[in-house]
Amino acid sequence: MVDLTRRALLGVAGVGALGVALSWPRLTGADIPGRGEDVLTVAILGNAQDAASRQALVEAFQREHPDIPVRIQAIQGQDWSNYFAKILTMVAAGTPPDVVSVATEGTQLFASRLAHPLDEYVQRDAADMAEYFADVHPSLVEAFMYQGSLFQLPMDFNAANIYYNTSALERAGLDRPSENWTTDEFLTVARAMKSSATGSFLPFFWTNRLWGGVVPWLYANNTSVLTEEKARGGDWMWSQFYPTDAPRGGGFLWEGADATNERAVESFEFLEQLVREGLAASPAQGGGNELVSRFAEGSIGMTPAGGFWVQGLKEGGMTPDDYDVTYFPKMRSQRAQFGTAGYAIMRTSQRKDAAWEWIKFCASKKGMQLTIPTPNTTPARRSMVNESFYRGVGPAHWKVFYDTLDAFPDSAPIPAPPQQAAVETALIKNVVSAITQGPDGVRPGLATMQRDLELALKGR
Repeated sequence: MVDLTRRALLGVAGVGALGVALSWPRLTGADIPGRGEDVLTVAILGNAQDAASRQALVEAFQREHPDIPVRIQAIQGQDWSNYFAKILTMVAAGTPPDVVSVATEGTQLFASRLAHPLDEYVQRDAADMAEYFADVHPSLVEAFMYQGSLFQLPMDFNAANIYYNTSALERAGLDRPSENWTTDEFLTVARAMKSSATGSFLPFFWTNRLWGGVVPWLYANNTSVLTEEKARGGDWMWSQFYPTDAPRGGGFLWEGADATNERAVESFEFLEQLVREGLAASPAQGGGNELVSRFAEGSIGMTPAGGFWVQGLKEGGMTPDDYDVTYFPKMRSQRAQFGTAGYAIMRTSQRKDAAWEWIKFCASKKGMQLTIPTPNTTPARRSMVNESFYRGVGPAHWKVFYDTLDAFPDSAPIPAPPQQAAVETALIKNVVSAITQGPDGVRPGLATMQRDLELALKGR
């Protein structure tokens, strides 16, 4: 069974030493790099097999940099929060890695407390970096800006698009949804799928988490459960590498709770209606461990997912004709949510120059092709999202994966402040009560969510 849920949730109770809700698991000896070795240690979320899969990348890097030995340190964890907690434990133990793979969920946590900004390196090597930025959408770069500085280079990303089962759509007598379809049309499709189905079938399945949970429905209504602002600064990035685009500022700030605004109420009321009519899974059903297999079996009509699903569906037995993908439906807009990932240099590293050379190599076309040989995610480089990458594997409309950023330039990362883990815990806990208690339960559920989010943002 394949779990492709952006590596699961970050909502873990408890307050860590950095004021973030993280648990503190015990490290095993395999998690701790050797002491005193002159080697660049790169931490990734995964197991020994994941580390081995990067051996070709390491060998290619060392052919260009024979003076920089590299060790890939796979840190096992059930999700990103468990992984981040182990990194924090390594820092406290005095054995931190030099470079850490970090997803959007942890970007601002690391930027605010643990990571070294890349500004000096990017500006020093601007001539070399120009080709990279020309190939990467500015929205992805903006997601890694914090308080005016850049902390990571995007390596891959995934927007929340709608996957649909083509047989379920044909059985309902419907054509492919238009790319500017609305939530009213989504409701029509879901009802038609339900009325034409037999046996155990759900028109729409979603999971109760930050990425791909309620957030896409909020963004599509031009709202969120957190206030959204932009930090000052960042002009050095936008004027140098994206001179024809409007400056985007110094990164996102999510500093206030806003769960009770009327647009958020509308989005939750829509989801409540889907669940009440039996058109969607209840959020109480939680995670997505069974989602790939259930979709591959044809028992789910539609679900939000990103390009990371393509390889998993192939391994689950689906052919490219069995499903397709389109943009998320529109409420007031079709603003999309996405998550991205890249490497961060730890402030504690004594090998920062070597760490930058690793990051720069991984961001190169060669490095990224070695890192992402199959469509198990969406490469940050536009030029890599092409027909040869998806031939025989991906859906007919695979262009949607990257085109989401172009079609909806106001698309943004999932709201992930430094207190992200506590924020997600507050969100997940209250989504259930806001959506499963009937129409009259939406506002009370969001009022409780507002209170819990305020506490989470205070670090409590």
